[in-house]
This record gives sequence, structure tokens and C-alpha cells, in this order.
Amino acid sequence: MATMFNPPHPGEVLREWLEGVTVTEAAKRLGVTRVALSRVLNGAAGISPDMDLRLSKALNTTPGLWFAMQSDYDMWHAQRRFRAKVKPMFSKAA
Repeated sequence: MATMFNPPHPGEVLREWLEGVTVTEAAKRLGVTRVALSRVLNGAAGISPDMDLRLSKALNTTPGLWFAMQSDYDMWHAQRRFRAKVKPMFSKAA
């Protein structure tokens, strides 16, 4: 799978999907608090598997789509920060 360069936080994408719907109304329809949804939309919280399922049902998207976006976002940022010194567990066979 190709790695995207600096993928957007899924909250940014979700904000576009919810254009014209208030945070309060969207939160009510999703069955979450306004604060929880606002944190996702503002990039302060990630998409959990539970939120992914709620979004997929409410927006008629494939289950896993939103969580995969979150995973791509997290992995891209983790790779940029990664500085650990790790030694291989096994030697390569000749």
C-alpha cells in the first residue's frame, strides 16, 4: 500500500462531509456528545473503531474507512517522530 504524504486528520475530511450540518445536530444523530464530535473535527481526538462504525452507518460509508484514515494519519506522524534504536531479533538468512 502506498503511503500518503502528510495525510489530513480524518476530522478535516469529516468536517467537509458534514458541511451544512451543525456539530450539535451531527452529534445527536451519531449518538455522541457535542464535545466528543468537536474534538474529532478539530483534530484533538482520533477516530475510534466505535466512531468509525457510527460514521459509516450515518454517512453510508464502508465500515473501516474512517478508522483507516486515522491509522494512516497516526502512522505517518509516528514515522516522522520515530527515533528509537532497535536491534533486529533475527539475523537475515544468507
